[in-house]
This record gives sequence, structure tokens and C-alpha cells, in this order.
Amino acid sequence: MSVPVSIFDRKTLRKRRDRAAQGFAAHDFLVREAAERLCDRLSDVSRSFPLALDLGCHTGEVADTLNGRGGVETLVQGDLSPQMAARAAANGHPSLAVDEEWLPFADNSFDLVLSCLSLHWVNDLPGALVQIRRVLKPDGLFLAVMLGGETLGHLRQSLAQAEEIHEGGISPRVSPMADIRDMGRLMQRAGFALPVADADMISVSYGDPMRLLADLRGMGETNVVAERRKGLSRRATLLHALNLYQSQFTGADGRVPAEFHLITVTGWKPHPSQPQPLAPGSGHVSLADVLSGGCGEVLSPAKD
Repeated sequence: MSVPVSIFDRKTLRKRRDRAAQGFAAHDFLVREAAERLCDRLSDVSRSFPLALDLGCHTGEVADTLNGRGGVETLVQGDLSPQMAARAAANGHPSLAVDEEWLPFADNSFDLVLSCLSLHWVNDLPGALVQIRRVLKPDGLFLAVMLGGETLGHLRQSLAQAEEIHEGGISPRVSPMADIRDMGRLMQRAGFALPVADADMISVSYGDPMRLLADLRGMGETNVVAERRKGLSRRATLLHALNLYQSQFTGADGRVPAEFHLITVTGWKPHPSQPQPLAPGSGHVSLADVLSGGCGEVLSPAKD
């Protein structure tokens, strides 16, 4: 039997999201922006999804943003944090604590699964995608946005430089994240039809980088990498890192940028009605015919 993957300490993640739940509204700008982009994608799909799941719902930002898009009649909200899920329930939609790695729903349950800035904390992402496909109805849609590998690059660099100087080595301080090529392959591996992955960058500026750290804590997005240093960081390390951050990356406006790399993925549970790729070798138009008529020429292999 294979050993379970353990990149993240999800018990600590749950505790930190529980702690962040009460004051989340003061730090939810990134989740709300991502939710708006996610729902805009849903608006581009010309069909209805009566029963939907919001997986990793935080305090209900996707529900607040949907506003009738997608023809969603019933939205089930789920979050790893019981405190987040309880606050999401205030919007009137059913809500429960649910682990993205162990979905407690029957096969073929939902017309639509949405996930907004949650799946980047999953240990077994391929397995989670398979479970999401399982709970979708045939021809059901999966639409998610997650943080990608270029997130907080300036902060990562500054922390690594300071830690090398003060602590004699680098520990994993910022979560390892997938890139867009990874997600395209993982969607195919999980069995989704017509998978699409694309990326965007959101840049936020701060007058004081300590405000960035406060926002990350307020979002419940601080480091839960399993191999992180468990003790408190040295004060000198953190102060030096923030000094490097300001000295190396402050813009002309006197503010430091914090960039969040958003990867959006779309995929459908297979159904016979969906467009199917042609079998290899089934084409009937020759390349020579396509390029004839002065539009180009067929090139022969170079010869010595």
C-alpha cells in the first residue's frame, strides 16, 4: 500500500482557519476578487446548474457573489473549518464542515462544483480531483481557482535570504504550489473532459509589509507546511526579511508589491453528448492541399 502524502499539516490549517473565521471580513479582499472572477467564468457557460457545491467556502464569499449566475437553485457550502462553515451558513445556504480530501457525498450528486482559493492546501490533489469528478453528475462542471506557484515570490525570496544569514539554512516557509502545466495534466489524469487551465496575477501594494503578514494571518493562509520549523522565528530573521523586502522591491510610489498567482481550471465530467476528439489518423485533408494555392509550401527534411 502506498504511504499517504503529507505535505501540509491540515490539523493546523483547520485551527488557523477557525481562528481567522471571526475577523475574516477584514481580510477577505483576495477571496472576494477570486470569487468574482470564478463567477464571471460561470456566466460564460450557457446552461443551468440547479444543485451546486462550494468546496472550501470560507465564510460564504462565492454565495454572496453568485447573484443568480449559473442558474444555481441550491448551493451546498463546505469548508475544512467548522467555524468558517458556521459563518457561511448565515447566508441561508446549507453549510457543513467537510474535508476536501474526503468528500462525504454520494456519486453523481452535483451539477456543479466550485472551489475558490482552497485546493492549494490539499495534500493529495490528484485524489481530490478524482473525488470531485466522482460527486459530479455526468456532464457536470468543475470550476476552481487556486493559488499558483508564483504567489508571493518577493516575500519568498526575502525570507530565504534572511533565513540563510541568521539561521544557517532555509526551511519551507511558504506553501509549495502547482503551476499551470501541472494543473492541466492533473485535470486530464483525474478523468475530466475538455479540461482548460489558465492563469492570472493579482498585484496588491502595501505601505508596510507587516500589513501583508497581518492579511495572510487574517485569511488563515499562514505556513502549514509539514516540514516547517515548529519553533518561533527569530525576531532578527523576520525583521531582516522585511527590510530586504522593502529595500529590494519598493516601487516609485513607496509601496511594496505582493503578487498572488491565480490558476483557474475548468473541466466536465464525461458524457456521450460532449464533443469527442477524432481518432488519430482519421483526418481526410492532406497538408499539401491546405498549403497549396500560394499560402505556403510543404518542406522536405533537410539533407546533408
